[in-house]
Amino acid sequence: MDGAVTAPMTGKTVLVTGGTSGIGKATALGLATMGARLAITGRDRGRAEDAAREIRATGGGQVDVFVADMSAQAEVRRLANEVLHRLPRIDVLVNNVGGYWNTRRVTADGLERTFALNHLAPFLLTNLLLDRLTQSSPSRVVTVSSNAQALGRINFDDLQGEASYSGSRAYNQSKLANVLFTYELARRLQATASADHAPVTANALHPGVVSTSFGAEDPASVQRIFIPFLRPLMKTPTQGAATSIRLASAPELEHVSGRFFADGKPKKSSKASYDEAVAARLWQVSADLVGLTTPPDALQRQPHHEQPHHEQPHHEQPPHEPSAQESTS
Repeated sequence: MDGAVTAPMTGKTVLVTGGTSGIGKATALGLATMGARLAITGRDRGRAEDAAREIRATGGGQVDVFVADMSAQAEVRRLANEVLHRLPRIDVLVNNVGGYWNTRRVTADGLERTFALNHLAPFLLTNLLLDRLTQSSPSRVVTVSSNAQALGRINFDDLQGEASYSGSRAYNQSKLANVLFTYELARRLQATASADHAPVTANALHPGVVSTSFGAEDPASVQRIFIPFLRPLMKTPTQGAATSIRLASAPELEHVSGRFFADGKPKKSSKASYDEAVAARLWQVSADLVGLTTPPDALQRQPHHEQPHHEQPHHEQPPHEPSAQESTS
């Protein structure tokens, strides 16, 4: 009798955006040790290849590298095409890439960089890969948000911060957008689910306050002052990746969708995140901004009035400035 134990993610393919450092790399490393085939994205090929070598050495499996600046929509589309060409299946998509900029910056598409990278990039990539995810089902979309979502507000009159910009306000808005996108995606997937296909689930998470170099390119003044003193109290990237890894791999979460997690457990997100009208409007505005004005058939909105399941409110208060961010490009 063969006594070998099969690793829990054997045969699964996981794509982690922003997988070259910080939480993204820690997520990839953790899932590689569980037997998954990993694919990571990064802006710099050298850093991406270095990360891939480390992941291969740790997990012993195949690691695919994709290079893209995901703040640019043309790069996201090229990335999606390369992923579809090279990965015959996608069991888990971890939308981890993100950024924080204290001063307003504009992308190649003329959009504010925080909104473009943190929200529009995962929105577009997920849509472009959705057919492959459906074909690979049961599959999962895991999006790294933050407790900063509790301070966020979707300002449809100034989404790009042209009239008034604040780094923390833009970041908080983008993290709320992550949760609204996740809940709306879960509703659409549920509305179009059939008996012929196992589910594609969508969940978002807060990884904790993690000690990484995230946001170091253009930090807020409060970060410059306080981060050196707070680092000993912050989570390590490995600790910060734990919830992402759980959402990507836990068998008991295979059918759980439309939820927000922190410390590995479902939590209630902000009241604003459950506003279905705002979520539907944000979806349409986002689709217009990325050129998906006619959503794929799989995501056509159906009448659906069920609210996502609410956990009892929790009382953890996020910091007013992101003292450390949770994902990396």
